[in-house]
Amino acid sequence: MSPSQDPRPIQHALSPDLISILKNSVEATLVAVIKQNKHTRYFSESPVFADFHSALRNLGRGHADGFSDDILLDTFRSTIPLTSYESYEPFATKFLAETCQEDDVRDMFSPGLPYYIAITSSTSSPKPKSFCRYQHQRPKHDILSDAGQTFWTFSLHYRQLIEVKNRDGDTVTAIPAGLGSSGMVRMRNGLDVVDDPLNIKLTGEWATSPIAVGFIREYRTFLLTHTLFALTNNKIETICILFTTSAVDMIRYMEEEWDTLLASIETGELPPWDDIQHVREYLQPHFPPRPERAAELRAIGKATDQSGWLVEIWPMLNTIFSVGSGVFSVAVPKLRFYLGPDVRLCSLGFATSEAYIATVYDLSDLNLFKVTSQDIIEYLDVTVEENAASLVPPWLVEVGKHYEIVCTTRDGLWRYRFGDVIEVAGFDPTDGTPIIRYFERRNVITWMAGGLLTEKHITAAILAVQDTLAPITEFTAIIDSHSGIPTLGYLLEVHGELHPDAPKAPVKLHNELCRLNEEFDPQRMQVPTIRVLRPGTFAEYRQWRIEVTNSGSGQAKVPVLLWDNVAQERMLARVQKELGIDLNDEIVEGSL
Repeated sequence: MSPSQDPRPIQHALSPDLISILKNSVEATLVAVIKQNKHTRYFSESPVFADFHSALRNLGRGHADGFSDDILLDTFRSTIPLTSYESYEPFATKFLAETCQEDDVRDMFSPGLPYYIAITSSTSSPKPKSFCRYQHQRPKHDILSDAGQTFWTFSLHYRQLIEVKNRDGDTVTAIPAGLGSSGMVRMRNGLDVVDDPLNIKLTGEWATSPIAVGFIREYRTFLLTHTLFALTNNKIETICILFTTSAVDMIRYMEEEWDTLLASIETGELPPWDDIQHVREYLQPHFPPRPERAAELRAIGKATDQSGWLVEIWPMLNTIFSVGSGVFSVAVPKLRFYLGPDVRLCSLGFATSEAYIATVYDLSDLNLFKVTSQDIIEYLDVTVEENAASLVPPWLVEVGKHYEIVCTTRDGLWRYRFGDVIEVAGFDPTDGTPIIRYFERRNVITWMAGGLLTEKHITAAILAVQDTLAPITEFTAIIDSHSGIPTLGYLLEVHGELHPDAPKAPVKLHNELCRLNEEFDPQRMQVPTIRVLRPGTFAEYRQWRIEVTNSGSGQAKVPVLLWDNVAQERMLARVQKELGIDLNDEIVEGSL
């Protein structure tokens, strides 16, 4: 969907004609995926799929060739179980072996070799997962196709470059393994990793920054260098940045380095940042002096209490694309302040390291998506038994109900559980495709006060007390045992000063948590603690996380519930104020 298109109103029920259209489309796609991936190593060798192959053998053939589409569909539905990373991992790790042999990995999950390997950020799992992503036909809709001059904070960093060898020891191809978003940028723009010695010298028509900026790993310098090149251009129409929290980081860094940025633009000399030394020679030819632009920016000055600073910098700015649903919604008000009322804030879509789930449906709604037609999405009702027999096809889902999404993809996932729960909002009136909203992660966060504490509870509760506390720009939570009795502790940054009633926020937070889940026992549920962190703490966390995981800039997400003791200690060392309850149940406020 291009930025100029407006969606048709959502339908809340499917007509018989739309059911037929949707069913035929989904089944045709599923048959195509089965036929494409039927001979892959994973599907042929994993015991998880033994029943599928056994069923076909019982029908007289030992493989999927020659069977009708109806037989393939029926066999898929009756024999393919729900799968998880446990069955996928032994095959994926073959790519990460010390020597990667072509004979060992070709046709592993999909025909041929993957274009890149997406390694998860391990925000919601104890260790990173690796997913092979193959090159397919480009999607029909590209939200940036008509975006004009675009300030895009793209990254091309990878953790590991996998050289695939043939039997003679020659390199057949090289596969980057790292951020899924970096791999998607490469695939979209034809930036093959084997061509990086040439790529690094180029500029792209699709972004204001030279390609070399994408090779900067250090988070702060990465964002600042992209910003530096964007500031030279007063005709920016679109900003594309992965998460709204990163957009807020970018604005903070721009304010802090304002004088340095303007001096560089005026003289044409890049700032003396250590973390650009490896790409400086490739950046400098694209950075001539622009004294007129520097004068324009000096006249504008740093951000003030008036909203819309970014529009003063880029008068033609009309749209920013960024993920702003779920936990990232907390940064939206502050970002909106800098954008002003007239710039559209739009989602990038619903994507994971494993697959692309859904496209943007309504540019005015950050949490409304149209499910992809490129892969197969099935729906697991969260209220029923968790098995394949409980899966619901897209033409039978019910509006308002919550489902865990389960995916079968061209990249070789088979009824794979993502753990993401969505709510069905309705259906596209043109083809019946479900329109969904992200709801929460399915996995239970922890058990507390007689009830299950989920990501949704933690997020909804803290957002509900902003009117008492202050506008929240970002948060995480910990299990706080400071008083000897475990309770929920919030670590957060705020925009501006705390409200006068802020000391009452912990009690209000306690009441809100008990309201959200009636299983919680108010007598057993300890009053949560709230710690206000120094501005920039979460940006520092992202920078630290990128360094310790070698993950590159672009996908250092902050978990809703933070278990990492080292990360907790780093944040607790940056507390400015603490709000809580003393042993006499009196509201107290203290500075640490």
